[in-house]
Amino acid sequence: MTRKIALITGGSRGLGRNAALKLAARGVDLVLTYRQRGDEAAETVAAIVALGARALALPLDVGDSASFANFAERLQAGLDTCWQRRNFDFLVNNAGIGIHAAFAETSETQFDELMNIHLKGSFFLTQRLLPLLADGGAILNISTGLTRFTQPGFAAYAAMKGGVEVLTRYLARELGARGIRVNVLAPGAIETDFGGGQVRDNPQMNAYLASQTALGRVGRPDDIGNAIAQLLADESGWINAQRIEASGGMFV
Repeated sequence: MTRKIALITGGSRGLGRNAALKLAARGVDLVLTYRQRGDEAAETVAAIVALGARALALPLDVGDSASFANFAERLQAGLDTCWQRRNFDFLVNNAGIGIHAAFAETSETQFDELMNIHLKGSFFLTQRLLPLLADGGAILNISTGLTRFTQPGFAAYAAMKGGVEVLTRYLARELGARGIRVNVLAPGAIETDFGGGQVRDNPQMNAYLASQTALGRVGRPDDIGNAIAQLLADESGWINAQRIEASGGMFV
């Protein structure tokens, strides 16, 4: 049976890396993108191979839409070389950054950077890769719990993710004829280095967020990696056009 292939942007570290390892353990091969740290990407590829899957790492700046045509060509070449295939099965739009700034102090430069990476990047990268995405495949966009609940300092970031959530529903509608389902996963607070690692490294913040979560703790990378793998699995094939929050029940 032909193994399925998932492309995860920002898959060399953080939640993207965790998701890649969970998928590899389920028999899915991986294409990972990274922005700068080729050494991290190589380490993640090695970890995937150790799980019995194939993997390829390609550089990509998701904030630079002018580079997407070239990336698609390199991806096509990589699929041909590594898998003798013309397409892949799953696209996970995961790459992103976090900028913490009060609404009154958010600069236009910060706003544009968030927009280019999270909203414009997801929109036009997905558009560019559609010819390489197999019919019957799936797209999973990564959002944030901050589109439902609010925390000061994330107005611009959450606004971009809100756009991603609307985009998800439109993609599901327009790609349904090809059997491609499209969902969005919204993580809550997770113990990673994202946004400077405040949730992981600040005991006061960690304790406060845990106290506001029904299950009594903040999330861990495995919580999100497992959710991503499950949403891409065949068993989730009737889940489409949905926002799924993985937050342990924050602010309910």
